[in-house]
Amino acid sequence: MNPRRALGLVLILIGALLLIVGIGASKSVGDQLSSFFTGRFTDKTVWYLVAGVTSTVVGLALTFVGRRGNVP
Repeated sequence: MNPRRALGLVLILIGALLLIVGIGASKSVGDQLSSFFTGRFTDKTVWYLVAGVTSTVVGLALTFVGRRGNVP
């Protein structure tokens, strides 16, 4: 397995874990109260979700998008 694909798989795993943590945090009592009064999640929860999505997308790109060489 080439290193680029391995890095992609690691990023997908990290992204999935961050998404799970972010979703769990969004269901916490503190986040529910924040959402009730302000209409949005806490900054920490949003960062977990954003980092999870970003890591997953970059990981998918590294894993499944082929490397393009110099094609004349």
